[in-house]
Formats: sequence, structure tokens, C-alpha cells
Amino acid sequence: MISSMTGYGKVTVANDKKQFTIEIKSINSKQLDLIIRMPSIFRDQENNLRNRLSSAIERGKVDFTVSVVNIEGGSDFIINTGVLQNYKNQLTDIIQELRLEAPKDWLPILLRLPDVMSTSDKDATSEEKIILENACSQALENFNISRLKEGRKLYEFFFNKTERIRFLLQEIEKYESARIPKIREKLESQLQKLTGVEYDKGRLEQELIYYIEKLDVTEEKVRLKSHIDYFEETLGEPDSSEVSGKGKKLGFISQEMGREINTLGSKANDADMQKIVVMMKDELEQIKEQIYNVL
Repeated sequence: MISSMTGYGKVTVANDKKQFTIEIKSINSKQLDLIIRMPSIFRDQENNLRNRLSSAIERGKVDFTVSVVNIEGGSDFIINTGVLQNYKNQLTDIIQELRLEAPKDWLPILLRLPDVMSTSDKDATSEEKIILENACSQALENFNISRLKEGRKLYEFFFNKTERIRFLLQEIEKYESARIPKIREKLESQLQKLTGVEYDKGRLEQELIYYIEKLDVTEEKVRLKSHIDYFEETLGEPDSSEVSGKGKKLGFISQEMGREINTLGSKANDADMQKIVVMMKDELEQIKEQIYNVL
């Protein structure tokens, strides 16, 4: 079964003092693009965490966010009153010099200025690191479940589309045999218009055979059927066989399907067959659009 690169996982855990929330969300990407956002107390854990996430997620544009809330009502933020007072003094001097009107409420303005607020330099405790590690495992599990759920939807979508192409390929056979009499009739009609011109009917038969061989689509139909079978077989492969390469593999197979469909169109020489080929191209294009979401 295939997995989607789109996924979401969230876990919230707490101890007596703090509540920890981990969110993982991803969309499709050719490689792994991992962005980690977490409080500075866990800065010494980032490298190990990045390696662990890279191994587990493999591909996709991923946002990993850790947020911590103090249940006791405390805060990890520190207001640097000396810096704040310095800002206010300088701004007051500028206002007086330029004869501007002083603000009624200084605090919101001052708090937005650089270095007025900072976080404490405390590192996470051993208990908090264990909580982060366990919560990360739970979030990854939920994230992978989400990816598999999206993968099942993609599986059904792809299978319906390939079966539709298979059905359309069978429809071509209805018009394929009728092409030969049409070609013969058209050539004979053109020759009859050339009054007074004699032609060798044996040579005409030879030319017809050559022309018909050039328009034969038997090989293209056989190869297209084989590609459809291979595509559906790859969809159902266990994840353990090719976890990270299945999306790329399906992309390569769809390209081969496109080549055969294009050749069918160029050889069709029949309006009804051309309509079917256009419908097959439309189904294949929808497949190609969604393949970018496969892990």
C-alpha cells in the first residue's frame, strides 16, 4: 500500500508544571525539507531530534513544532527593565527635541523593541527531555497513520484511473478493425477520380498492406496493458519493499504509459479512436498530478 507525503500528527502531554504540545505536518516535496521550531530549553536535543525525524519521515516539506506552556502560571520570559528604561529615555529625548506628542501608553511600544524580552537560559530537565522523546514518538505514530490514511485515498484514485484507461483501451478495438475497409475505400475512391488512368490492383494491395502495417497498434496496446498491470502491481506492493521510492517508480511507469498512448494517437488515423485517446490522456494527466503526493 502506498503512503502520502501529506500528513498531520499532534500530541499533547503534561507533567505537574508544564504542558508540552508537538505538531508534525507535511506536504509534498522532492526531498526532505525539515523545519524545526521549539523552545531554547531543548536546543541541545535538536541534532538528535533532526536525525530521528529525517529517518522516520524520509521525504516531504515538514514543519515540526514543539510548544511549552507553564501550567503553574509562571513564564520562561524575562523583561529586561534596564533595556526598557534606556529605550524610554532615548525616545523621550527624541520626542522633546522634535517637539512630537508623547504616546499615552508607552508599554506596548517598548515591549516590541529588540532585547526588551528574552527567555531564561535554563536547560530542560531530564524528565522534560524524556517527555519530549516520548511525545515525539506518539506524534510520529499519529503522523504516519495520517499518511497511510491519505495513501489509501490515493490508491483508490489511481486504481480507478488505471482501470478507466484499461476500459478505454478495450474500446479502441471496436474501431480498429473498421479502419482497414475505410482506408481501402478511400484509396479506391481517389483512384476512380483519376479518369483514364490504369493502375495495378496487385500493387494497390501491396501498398495497402504496407500502409496498414504502419498503422498497426497491436504492440502499443500490449505494452500499455503491461504498464497498467505494473502500475497496479506497484500500488499494492508492501511498504517494506520500496518505502521511499514508490512515488518515483510510479512516476516512471506513468511516463511509459504516456508514450504508448501518444503513439496510439499518432497511428489512430480515425476520429473515433482519436477521441478515445484524448480521454485516455486526460485520465493519465490526473494520475500524474497526484503522483507528486506519493511517498
